[in-house]
Amino acid sequence: MTIKNLSIKVANFSIGLLRNRIVFLILTFFIIGFILSLMSPYFLTLDNILGMTRFGAVVALLGFAQSLIMIGGEGGIDLSVGSIVTLSGIVIGILFSWGLNPWIAALLGILAGGLMGAVNGVSIAYIGIQPLIATLGTLYAYGSLALVITQGLPYSGFPESFGFIGSGLIWKIPAQILLIVIPIGIILQYLLNHSTAGRTLFLVGGNSEAAQLSGLSVKKVRFLLYTISGILGGLGGFILTSWFLSARPEAGKGLEMQAITVAVLGGVSIQGGKGSVIGPLLATLIVTMVVSGLQLAGVNTIWQLAILGLILLLTVGINQLIERK
Repeated sequence: MTIKNLSIKVANFSIGLLRNRIVFLILTFFIIGFILSLMSPYFLTLDNILGMTRFGAVVALLGFAQSLIMIGGEGGIDLSVGSIVTLSGIVIGILFSWGLNPWIAALLGILAGGLMGAVNGVSIAYIGIQPLIATLGTLYAYGSLALVITQGLPYSGFPESFGFIGSGLIWKIPAQILLIVIPIGIILQYLLNHSTAGRTLFLVGGNSEAAQLSGLSVKKVRFLLYTISGILGGLGGFILTSWFLSARPEAGKGLEMQAITVAVLGGVSIQGGKGSVIGPLLATLIVTMVVSGLQLAGVNTIWQLAILGLILLLTVGINQLIERK
């Protein structure tokens, strides 16, 4: 066997490996985990692993939201999800401070997140504003509103029982993972692969003109996608408020970047029409592991963001390479 033939076989094997996104993500997970364990002796401790899964719950929900929007095509993206998380939590804090039962306040906070997502949906699907511009605007608007309402101070005083979702354990598994993330992931995966709604989404994302000619309401589909994204962001705000037992005006800061990274790393096409839920879920483990490991290693926050940005660029490049091949 010549060196040239060997090189071709190695290249083909590598492309085949990358095309199998699940295998690629599992290998990436173990490689990065090994590197981070060398950087910090505290990385593989039980407390840190539980902390990663708790933080990863919110990232997973936002990754699901970002994935659905990107699958829907037309350059779909939601930069406002972090601010929706924050403002939804503030709504919960305000309602609780007014004397409302915290669980009812949480439900209304989640619905408020859906309303914020619906504003994005109307702006993009019906008014025709580009997703990047529309959600960038609401990122600033929702985040600023949270700061104005709170004046930079958190809403506290929630009862200990309210912290069950955020920090409780069921069979040593974080309650937020078992009761929220896994059920939502299963439902979304089923809908994408085995329902008319899933086929409609892939058709709209892959070829919106063909979907329109088939009698589908493309605008309605995209409006619903952003509304669902808002609801998932509201759930994220509920989880963080339950975890901290306070509604913080900076709770969702930076989560939008992690959500985009999770979606792209999980194999969702930025052109639309391709993607799943399993890939972003595995990608969530990688992203949260990177963030946690770098924090334990004492890496500056600025460099943490730079590394996440580098991961995003690399994964987009990998996606483009796979599509060309």
